[in-house]
Amino acid sequence: MEREKIHLEYLLNATSKSILWTAISTPTGLEGWFADRVQSDDKIVSFFWGKTERRDAEIIAVRAYSFIRFRWLDNEKPREYFELKMTNNELTNDFVLEITDFTNADEANDWRELWESQVDTLRRTCGF
Repeated sequence: MEREKIHLEYLLNATSKSILWTAISTPTGLEGWFADRVQSDDKIVSFFWGKTERRDAEIIAVRAYSFIRFRWLDNEKPREYFELKMTNNELTNDFVLEITDFTNADEANDWRELWESQVDTLRRTCGF
């Protein structure tokens, strides 16, 4: 099945880089919008949804107040990852959340809708 790299950008009315960074890079922050429960053991992060779903990811790159990149441990394609990156719009001083992820080509629209829903939750949770 053909895989597709997707890149999404969301303008957040956020002026605090520490609030956004915490939301995308810490277990507590990720629990607010990305997963029901998150546990971190140094480089390995476990994400839980509902009572039965669990996926483990390795943090493969991180730059404080810039980006965090994860690789799902159950993904057979070693070059695929998902990345949460924050950039600052110097004109408005708002932040942009950039998301890079990979999905099956025929599921790309569903994947975009899922991320849209997750970011809506992030906006509500953090007041962005």
